[in-house]
Amino acid sequence: MALRNKLVRNKKYLLWGLAVVVVAVIVKMTLLAPPLVKVVSLQKRDLTAQVYGNGTVEAKVVVGVSSKITGRIVTLHVDQGDHVKRGQLLATLESDDLLQQQKLSEAGVSKSAANLKVEIANLQKARANLVLAKDNARRFKSLLDGGMVSRQEAEQYENVYQVAREDVARSAAMIEAVRMEQAANRAGLGFAGSKVADTRILAPMDGIIITRNLEKGATTTPGQTIFTLADPDTIWVTANVDESQLKGVAVGKSAVIMLRSSPGEQWAGQVARLGYQSDRVTEELQVNVAFKPPRVNFRLGEQAEVYITTEAKKSAPSLPSAALVTSGKKRGVWVADNGRLSFRAVTAGIRDRGDFTEITGGLDDNARVVVADPLKMAKFRDGMRVRIQ
Repeated sequence: MALRNKLVRNKKYLLWGLAVVVVAVIVKMTLLAPPLVKVVSLQKRDLTAQVYGNGTVEAKVVVGVSSKITGRIVTLHVDQGDHVKRGQLLATLESDDLLQQQKLSEAGVSKSAANLKVEIANLQKARANLVLAKDNARRFKSLLDGGMVSRQEAEQYENVYQVAREDVARSAAMIEAVRMEQAANRAGLGFAGSKVADTRILAPMDGIIITRNLEKGATTTPGQTIFTLADPDTIWVTANVDESQLKGVAVGKSAVIMLRSSPGEQWAGQVARLGYQSDRVTEELQVNVAFKPPRVNFRLGEQAEVYITTEAKKSAPSLPSAALVTSGKKRGVWVADNGRLSFRAVTAGIRDRGDFTEITGGLDDNARVVVADPLKMAKFRDGMRVRIQ
């Protein structure tokens, strides 16, 4: 019986010992095991460095079309979304009163023209009378000198001559006055005509109607916007680019544009203009990226993303960007050699949007570069053992 109890106790100890061994093996194979990593090597790839920016679709040229006069809108000929040509009729205002003023000015011009004809005739008559009076005055002066007429009679003809001269001067002055009146009436007619023309609202340029702000029957005042017109050739994305990413961004650089309304689609673009003042809070600069070719259908204010190409290289030796880490102040990679890690400082070039980075120095083609989870890589140390996946 005692032997049996002793065997039971020994068996219990053996089981506990076996459990401890199993736990130790499991811990060693899991928690204490070298981390499992994947290795890659340098490969030649076509790389394109791109700078990201987000912003909105805007138009460089946006014009508010308004009236020069106060008037009631009687007709509207276009609506938002319509493409128009320069000089095309967009709307008309009530013009009855202005047409009457124009007719009154036309009558004034006609009247002054008739008055001018009358005064010209009067001048011609005055000149004829002057010639006759002058001859009579000269003849009676000769008769006076010969004692054939009295002095009083000769002076009467001299007075008639002087009056005839004044009549000619008066007629000439009247003609000048009528001509001035005629010029004023013509100016008034031109003013009245321009007011009538102002009742026709014309497109100031080729473009597309973005908004129609007033409807038929509304009264518009000078400067009040009736239509908003945009030039589709000047549609671009006003993007905000981080200051730290501006290297290589310049006018003329190609870009890719993506719109929120069309996920998955891309449009070609080109940098058209750079801002010269960054936002002091966000530390971003506005970059205008134009559509190439210009967009026909667009929505101003739509959210957009741009990727500006700053540099491109063919067959460049590269690694996945996730393989690069910073140790101290050096940029490099972890290399697995015989199951142990060693840090290699490298010289990095451009970074592709596909998360590949060019390696320009510090690494040979056969190096086995470790790629792992960032949290796991943060614990790497020189000489540390790893398992290759």
